[in-house]
Parts: sequence; C-alpha cells; structure tokens
Amino acid sequence: MKVPRHIAVIMDGNGRWAQSRGLPRTAGHQAGVRALREVVEACVELGVEVLTIFAFSTENWRRPGGEVQALLFELLPRALEEHLEELRSRGVRVEVIGDLQGLPETVRRLCLEAVEKTRSNSRLRLVVAVNYGGRQDIVQAARSLAREAREGRVNPEEIDEGLFASRLYTAGLPDPDLLIRPGGEMRVSNFLLWQLAYTEIWVTPVLWPDFGRRELLEAVDAYRKRERRFGGLPARNVC
Repeated sequence: MKVPRHIAVIMDGNGRWAQSRGLPRTAGHQAGVRALREVVEACVELGVEVLTIFAFSTENWRRPGGEVQALLFELLPRALEEHLEELRSRGVRVEVIGDLQGLPETVRRLCLEAVEKTRSNSRLRLVVAVNYGGRQDIVQAARSLAREAREGRVNPEEIDEGLFASRLYTAGLPDPDLLIRPGGEMRVSNFLLWQLAYTEIWVTPVLWPDFGRRELLEAVDAYRKRERRFGGLPARNVC
C-alpha cells in the first residue's frame, strides 16, 4: 500500500463538536487530543514518517481570552506532560515549529523539553505547529536571507527555492504529500503555504474529535488512488 511519507492535518471542528453537544468549546479541544492520540498511533503502524499538526495559529490569538488561556496555558501543557512518556515509548520524535518566542515562557519550556526528551526517536516525527502562520513563516525566512545578504554571507543572485526552503521552520522536512482537513472547510487557513504547493488535499465533514483510525485510513486510501503529476502530464499521455 502506497503510504504518504508526510501527512499534515488541520485539526478543525473542535468548537463546533462541543457546541453541538451543549458543551464549552474547550471540551471540544480536549476531545481533539484523544483523536490526535489515535491518529498518531495509526501513523506509527502505517509507517508514515512525518505527521504535522496545526495546534495553534498566529491568528488564534484573536479568539476569546478564555479559549486562548485554555488552549495554551492548560490543554497544550497538559497534553505534553501526560502523553510524553507514551510518545517516547512508541518511538515518536516531537518537533515544534512556529514563533516560539511569542509563547508564554512555561509553554515554550515544555515544548523544548518534549523536543529534547524525544530527540533520539525515529519511528515518527510529530511536528507541532504552535503560534505558526504560513505567511509569517515565509516572512521570517525572507528576513533571515536578507540579513545574511546584508552581511555578505549570501549572494542574492544565488537564492533559489532550495535555499529559501532551508530558512523555513520546516527546513529538513519533506513537503507534505497529503493534507487532511476535517470539519468540511475548503481552505488551507494559512497553514504551510509554501510547503503545500503540490500536496494532495483530502477534506471530510467529520469533525476532528470524531476523526480516528478509520478516517485516516480512508484519507490514505484516497491518496493511494491519485496520480501525482507535479505540473506534468499523466503518465499515459507522455510519449
């Protein structure tokens, strides 16, 4: 079975899931952690190399203060603390991308601890995008290259796609093969804008807290049936 090397997920629908049950939105985010655990387990079993999840965007700061507080100061730290040992035992390597300097000190420390404690694992790279935005990622890469050019360490005429990609938060990672969007929304929501150039996209109306192994296998099966052309012609039309 052809398995995507890198799967990216926009974990959408937590709030709607909770509201439809008369629960606070934070309950939906808690249920979303359980869904993520199941998806991580399935990715390990399938042999997926990289799973990148959109945990908190640069735009999420606009949400009500109580929800931001619950997500960043309570749910994310608790998830890291409660599940870190399980991730280590399963061979999962945690990596964090985004503007970590913009995070609360306690959260940044826990993120870095999770990275350090799982650094030697190799079965699955779990990349957590926190305080991340696709446009912000591109801007910080451009600033990095601009500084290097000003200092004479980079010739602007030699900047190409490869060099630019090496300054993105995802440097060293393969581009996603498959983007999964639960919740039915037909947009990428400022996630991995550069990296998704030729990514296959799979959208499902299933809300993230209800997403699990079955839905992941459905997405992978749909990916397996597609022909990736990267701007070229289908193989059957090539003479």
